[in-house]
Amino acid sequence: MSSSNDPSAGLGGKLSSLFRQEKSVMSDMDRKQLRSFVAPAVAPGTISEVTYSRQWLAGLTLPADVKNESLQCLSEALYFEARGESVKGQFAVAEVILNRVASSRYPDTVCGVIHQGTGRKYQCQFTYTCDGHPEHIREAGAFEQVRKVAYVSLAGVADPLTDGATHYHTKHVNPSWARKFPKTASIGVHRFYRQPSQVAQR
Repeated sequence: MSSSNDPSAGLGGKLSSLFRQEKSVMSDMDRKQLRSFVAPAVAPGTISEVTYSRQWLAGLTLPADVKNESLQCLSEALYFEARGESVKGQFAVAEVILNRVASSRYPDTVCGVIHQGTGRKYQCQFTYTCDGHPEHIREAGAFEQVRKVAYVSLAGVADPLTDGATHYHTKHVNPSWARKFPKTASIGVHRFYRQPSQVAQR
């Protein structure tokens, strides 16, 4: 059948165009609104003010039955990428991941952002997903803390810390891309950057 006679011809292209438009609109939305779409099963509950301290997190109780794919992926990313960081630094790393979700340059789910490029040499976006080491969570206390950070971050109740950063690195390294990206914050052992409009990849 020729495409001129096929009513479904070009449908895939039209759908792709619509999805791009939708993501562009969502990129302009308030981040708190967007996060309610990213992880609808995560609700702020009684969290009214976030204090970036271990004491505050220790007093925070999550719902016992909360199960959410975005929460699990974000918790694991924070555990492997930032468990030794300050609480504020952990929130900042979570913010970078959510900023990527909100950007049309990256996958539109938390898990998609974290695992982008995983399995392709030098293409992974987060080192722990392709460093060749098994991803075992051995520090239960540390994981419980970052899980709370992930929950609060997904709930959208934490104040922005990184001024829209989409990238970060530790102070111990100096990646070449960091010379091209505007630096937005320095928190704990990490430096944060916003991706320039003309650069499409990390």
